Amino acid sequence: MDLGLKDKVALVAASSKGLGFGIAKALAADGAKVSLCSRSADEVAAAADMIAKDCGVETQATACDVRAAADIQAWVDKTAAAWGAIDCLVVNAGGPPAKTIMEVSEDDFQAAFELTLLSSFRMIRMTIPHMTNGGSILTVTSGSIKEPIPRLGLSTIMRAGVAGMVKTLADELAGDGIRLNNLIPGRIDTDRVAQLDAVTSAKTGLSMEEVKARAIAGIPLGRYGTIDDFGAAGAFLLSPAASYITGATLRVDGGSMRSI
Repeated sequence: MDLGLKDKVALVAASSKGLGFGIAKALAADGAKVSLCSRSADEVAAAADMIAKDCGVETQATACDVRAAADIQAWVDKTAAAWGAIDCLVVNAGGPPAKTIMEVSEDDFQAAFELTLLSSFRMIRMTIPHMTNGGSILTVTSGSIKEPIPRLGLSTIMRAGVAGMVKTLADELAGDGIRLNNLIPGRIDTDRVAQLDAVTSAKTGLSMEEVKARAIAGIPLGRYGTIDDFGAAGAFLLSPAASYITGATLRVDGGSMRSI
């Protein structure tokens, strides 16, 4: 299916690997020009080169810490200077540490706010002026905005704030032809999920294999997802093929979330 992304310009945050890389690759496979960013200059450059080679599209790579407003602005400005108007933005960042609410310090709370909620606000606010022909914004979020996940209290609080911002902006920006949606990953086979499985293993005394087997037992499709599964869903929501979808939240979780 042609999603209508050829020659569209897309910013994808935290895209040197994992979920962000999956979306960047899917966008490029449909012909979009993709600007990737990550804190690691070497890793994001390697990711951009791989996508350019595999998909035959133009890519850019920028070292960017999304906790720093100046870094985000430089990334956005660099992309706009090279390719003109921006059509798509993927808001993404690493998750806060796994802790219960009562284990969280004020410093933890402030750091999570800057990493997750404030960075999302900044990326959206700084990109919108370049969406002169309309556009599409997608936040990579968490199932915790629907069902709180044990030991991910900070994620629940901050990502719920992002979801509220997205829903509000979907109303405010619809008249400008700008759509905003959320994408929830389930157990996608990434470094982040492996890290969370390791935390569970340490807490329960179960082996990593046992932790994963228990998780898979709760997934109707019977497996962890891949970044390609997630990337395809992200590319669709960002594309003109989803032109009548805004303010929505899509789950890519193999059916594991039990809420209706």
